[in-house]
Amino acid sequence: MSIRDALKIPAADITDEWIYQQRRQFVSALALTPAILATGCSKAEPPGAVNLAAISPSLLNSGFVTDETRTLERDATTYNNFYEFGTNKGDPAKFAHRMTTSPWTITVSGECENPGTIDMDDIARKFRDQERVYRMRCVEGWSMVIPWLGIPLGDLLKTFKPTSKAKYVAFETLADRNAMVGMRYPSIKWPYREGLRIDEAMHPLTILANGMYGKKLPNQNGAPLRLIVPWKYGFKGIKSIVAIRFTEKAPTSSWNQLQPSEYGFFSNVNRNVDHPRWSQKSERRISGSEGKLFADRIPTKMFNGYADQVAALYQGMDLRKWF
Repeated sequence: MSIRDALKIPAADITDEWIYQQRRQFVSALALTPAILATGCSKAEPPGAVNLAAISPSLLNSGFVTDETRTLERDATTYNNFYEFGTNKGDPAKFAHRMTTSPWTITVSGECENPGTIDMDDIARKFRDQERVYRMRCVEGWSMVIPWLGIPLGDLLKTFKPTSKAKYVAFETLADRNAMVGMRYPSIKWPYREGLRIDEAMHPLTILANGMYGKKLPNQNGAPLRLIVPWKYGFKGIKSIVAIRFTEKAPTSSWNQLQPSEYGFFSNVNRNVDHPRWSQKSERRISGSEGKLFADRIPTKMFNGYADQVAALYQGMDLRKWF
């Protein structure tokens, strides 16, 4: 995945306060990085946040714009991965209408001072949607450019006041076996779960999306609220979120749990680390142009084109080991 946005509000010119306050932690954390890597192993706890340095406003804003051709709405809403509704790309659009998305409540718990619940009306009152055009990269080698509507995830998380023990953020998808026909098959250990390191979750480019193409988010795309982390592969963008939990240890990630040798916890777009069954060096853009679904293959960019904004988060980490 990737992001590009067109924030046109003055606040976009201001470095996120949470990141600014943590800048000194980056310097001290880097000194510890070699020891972390030397003692790690494939089943060890992933390295902690090693770089929370401030991002300059101009550099951050450069991640919110793109001149890339947007994927046609009809393609972005009919060619989807949402295994709760089936494993074929057309299954979500065919079956997702069975899911009820209103009312909708999200439970927030774990290592925070103010655990509780929040519903979509609460989110609408507290936060103003912003359009951000993200480039979405799927691990199978196809990608889209989509204008999402949403809010910075970090803004929501900070209202629950995570404690110093909150090293990670875990997410969980709705598990409605009556509406989600794909759950009848054990393709994944349900419910679907994902997780981010706390600095990834708080990064300004990470959002909770509740719309796309200027409209309410369709069920097949993860209504009413889904995660977007533009520099990671698409399966990290957990859909139809019902629970968020702050944790001290790395949480369960569904695809990593299913096949850890193929799907790492971090799942950053890295053209230099191939999936065991296919190359990640190039991708097929879903464009819908020229009468064909896929455009010609193009080179994959490191961190999906957001290296300037996010590479510092992984300073000193072996990205082949912690993929």
